[in-house]
Amino acid sequence: MMTLNELRRSFADLDAAELDRWIDNRWIRPEGRPGAYVFHEIDVARARLVAELRELAIDDEALPLVLSLLDQLYGVRRQMKLLYKAINAQPDEVRRALLVAVRASAAPMDGADADPERGGA
Repeated sequence: MMTLNELRRSFADLDAAELDRWIDNRWIRPEGRPGAYVFHEIDVARARLVAELRELAIDDEALPLVLSLLDQLYGVRRQMKLLYKAINAQPDEVRRALLVAVRASAAPMDGADADPERGGA
């Protein structure tokens, strides 16, 4: 965990007002109350992400959308990892059957059949 002052010191180009704005906008969500915030590892990572996005000139209006999309992407990634673990825990016969089913389902999405006008995905 990290205090507010420790977090501020870890970002050379970030002034206190900017960090306070990130918290007010709920782009990062530390525990505690103003002036006595505690930042967990995930909060620090989120602050680094916001800083990187700001360096890419993502403005205040677009940043919530970008963060939301990234949150969704990370959520899907976590779900895929869980699914992978669940599939790997299955007997070989079940895993082979799943692989055949996935390949059969994915085949129409490959190439020209993916055209929605012709009934593809």
